[in-house]
Amino acid sequence: MHRERDASDILEGENGLPVLPLILDEGLQKAVFTHPGLNNNNNTTYDRLEILGDAYIELIATKLVWDKFQDIPSGRISQIRELLVKNETLSEYATRYGFDRRASVPQGYLNQPKRWTKTKGDIFEAYVAAVILSNQEGGFKLVESWLTKLWLPKLTELGIQKSVLQAKEALSKKVMAKGVKLEYIDELPPVTSKGGMQTFFIGVYFTGWGWNRKHLGSGQGRNKAIAGDEAAKQALRSNPLIDEIAEKKRLIGTEMKTKSRID
Repeated sequence: MHRERDASDILEGENGLPVLPLILDEGLQKAVFTHPGLNNNNNTTYDRLEILGDAYIELIATKLVWDKFQDIPSGRISQIRELLVKNETLSEYATRYGFDRRASVPQGYLNQPKRWTKTKGDIFEAYVAAVILSNQEGGFKLVESWLTKLWLPKLTELGIQKSVLQAKEALSKKVMAKGVKLEYIDELPPVTSKGGMQTFFIGVYFTGWGWNRKHLGSGQGRNKAIAGDEAAKQALRSNPLIDEIAEKKRLIGTEMKTKSRID
């Protein structure tokens, strides 16, 4: 007999993911992992479950983004929610939880990558619905807590990206002018850890006013935006060349203003 778990049970598993909540009904559990192409009875496959799960996931994601980013407009809420609920994201989670190894699908199905990605996303949605349906009293809160912890790394990353734009804008504002350019370039191939997380290595380079792809700073992070942010921050924080370029920009600007007055 299963004990009904509540939201406090959502801890971190060995793979770094929140522990998977249980489906308390064996029939629903079997249906979650059964492709509709294997059975004409929609109640014994994930066909109906994924529709309900999709609705729950949309609701939970919307509420989470609404609470975490209270100053952003509705359009941005929709964009962030899409990052959390799109097939690619749900398919990734399904794979990391091993849903792909439990799925019963038609023969040859695994050789169709796009369709297989969608199917794994559907299975994830069906799993969400089955957890809630099999635990009428606490299932929704359990799933909400689980998904919140599951999505937290992506939302944390978005929070960092907010400052990324500020760092890049600050660097650009300090050194950019007509006829010069800043480039953010991959300095090393990305490194993938055992857990599947990637680390990117980006350098920022300046060209113009006698400098050709002059290195300003380097950074690393879980995606290119974060790595670029670190590169821009390093350049602003510790590279004396930035002040030299900024002074060159000021002098050229002064010369152009003087020339325009004479003309």
